[in-house]
Amino acid sequence: MPIPAHPRAVGRTLLRDDVYTRLRDAIIDGTLEPGEQLRDVELAAWLGVSRTPVREALLRLARGGLVVARPGRSTVVSSLDLRALREARDVVAAMHQLAVRQAVPLLTDADLDAMRDAARRFAVAVEDGDVDAAIAADDDLHGVPVEVAGNRAVVAVLEQFTPVLRRAERLRFAAPDAQGSLERHDELVRLCAAGDADGAAAVVAGLWSSLPDAG
Repeated sequence: MPIPAHPRAVGRTLLRDDVYTRLRDAIIDGTLEPGEQLRDVELAAWLGVSRTPVREALLRLARGGLVVARPGRSTVVSSLDLRALREARDVVAAMHQLAVRQAVPLLTDADLDAMRDAARRFAVAVEDGDVDAAIAADDDLHGVPVEVAGNRAVVAVLEQFTPVLRRAERLRFAAPDAQGSLERHDELVRLCAAGDADGAAAVVAGLWSSLPDAG
């Protein structure tokens, strides 16, 4: 769809990360569609910011594969590229697997309760057909081991490549087989609670590797 004509209300302290997040989310939720041309002037007006943070956000989005920058020509929202999705999926799966291996020996009861709560919220969201809530709960669940592991390299890689997978995640959580993730979430939490790092890592790798290969 065209870039909305009316600017969004934003605070004066909008930072680069906020601009990046807003544009990233607009691509993921379909507000900005594959193939749509992105002009920094229009985007800056829409978000109520200067062109500089918009240009920086577009560069980050290009590195992550959500937009295609054509020097001297134009920047457009990328299409769903099967190879890019598969590559990102494999990298993200490996990073979550590493995070879980590092985190399991360090998880506290509070951490495990947070994972259980996220798993419950995910189940409710799937039952209600609320894809956005399902993705948020899934992020919260997987985010606990990532935070506990405290591996900054893992965090940096996930920040770059997870957005590429969002469109595939939306397809998965909107499909009937989304119920399959419920059992694997429960199994992941059970293995983490039992201190089985290898088992938990295998489950989390399977969860991410089983995203629609986007085909």
